Amino acid sequence: MELYNTLTQKKEPFVPHTPGQVKMYTCGPTVYHYAHIGNLRTYIMEDVLEKYLRYDGNQVDRVMNITDVGHLSSDADTGEDKMLAGARREHKTVLQIAQFYTDAFFKDCEKLNIRKPDTVVPATSRVADFIHMVEVLLEKGYAYEAGGNVYFDTSKLENYYVFGNQNSEDLAVGVRDSVEEDGNKRNKTDFVLWFTKSKFDDQELKWESPWGLGYPGWHIECSAISVKELGEYLDIHCGGIDNAFPHHTNEIAQSEAYLGHPWCKNWFHVLHLNDARGKMSKSKGGFLTVSLLEEKGYDPLVYRLFCLQSHYRKPLTFSFETLDNAAQAYQKLVQRIAALKADGDPDLEAAAPYQEKFKEALGNDLNTSLGLTVLYDVLKADLTDATKRYLVGDFDQVLSLGLLEAAAKGAKPAGKGLSAEEAAEIEALIAKRAEARKNKDWATADAIRDQLAARHVVMKDTANGVEWHVGP
Repeated sequence: MELYNTLTQKKEPFVPHTPGQVKMYTCGPTVYHYAHIGNLRTYIMEDVLEKYLRYDGNQVDRVMNITDVGHLSSDADTGEDKMLAGARREHKTVLQIAQFYTDAFFKDCEKLNIRKPDTVVPATSRVADFIHMVEVLLEKGYAYEAGGNVYFDTSKLENYYVFGNQNSEDLAVGVRDSVEEDGNKRNKTDFVLWFTKSKFDDQELKWESPWGLGYPGWHIECSAISVKELGEYLDIHCGGIDNAFPHHTNEIAQSEAYLGHPWCKNWFHVLHLNDARGKMSKSKGGFLTVSLLEEKGYDPLVYRLFCLQSHYRKPLTFSFETLDNAAQAYQKLVQRIAALKADGDPDLEAAAPYQEKFKEALGNDLNTSLGLTVLYDVLKADLTDATKRYLVGDFDQVLSLGLLEAAAKGAKPAGKGLSAEEAAEIEALIAKRAEARKNKDWATADAIRDQLAARHVVMKDTANGVEWHVGP
């Protein structure tokens, strides 16, 4: 398999430290709110990567942290703790907030067919490990105390900006006008390993430490958890591209300083999901969640298909129109599979070339779009129905679109199962929406779209007008 490595900025063969055994770490959510669909794009693509590695014959041990302390509103160690902000917003304790949104995150993952990692570790359960790592970094001269906090000293490194697209002029913390500079730091790029009460007196969760009552910085948790669970050599580290700096840069700095040798060879980053306002984020408000998509009539697996249609290293622009197109594609795919006869045995010899093509697609930097093309090729091929069904199930070990399950439930094409009156109502709404869009009355058009989505109506604009069908 070849993967693009953010560390080297090139596509290269993926070779684990121990052949056939992959140690994989995933940055988990900060559980102060629901995950939005932009966050979940990253987890979907990481899920595909893990499943393909298993499909390709590897044993995978995947670890994910849960950030329930230490992540400040700025990744530059400024602002207030996100968990504390969430607790204040909902008038609950930090631990109550953490548990609620951890459960919500994994419910969303289940709806999207995202496999739960082998090991999930809340940061608050490993504070002793964080303290130990900080102590070692102090002993080795890579850290210092100042103003009641403990900082990592980036001047001790030959190269802090390990990712090739970074430079001190446009990325250095403290140089950015939008970031409050910390006067305790010796260097603008230094980062906090441990906060004390002198920094945040209102912090709800605090632990005794050699440096006073306090709590860990965000960056230390992933390093300590990874080393504890996966050992001194990590094969691949995953996350969203916004984690590359400063979070992953800081992880590499402290992990290699602690271990005394290179730590992780391969870095896998998923690019942003954008909408009309730009990068999707919680700070902008009104963010979309899986539950909101469901309320609008969309199967979560339609969103998974929407993500798989694009390469993970390309920004993906979301709109309800493009999601409607994905819904129609999913429905047609399910209908074609539902039409296949379920009897007979597959021809494994005839199936093998298509399995090889699928491996070539996914093994080429996780090209999910090309993998879907192979799936469509199977359905068009001169193969027995049993062989086609076998290959659909085989590929779905990686794609995880629930295709055979959806086909077993059946699907309703446009107008079928509806009374003439109901079909006429839908046609009238579609015509009204078209008129509103023509007049640039976007509020009315969006309201009608939501009405139609609630009735599971999927639309597609064509040269011959709007095509529609009713989904499951």
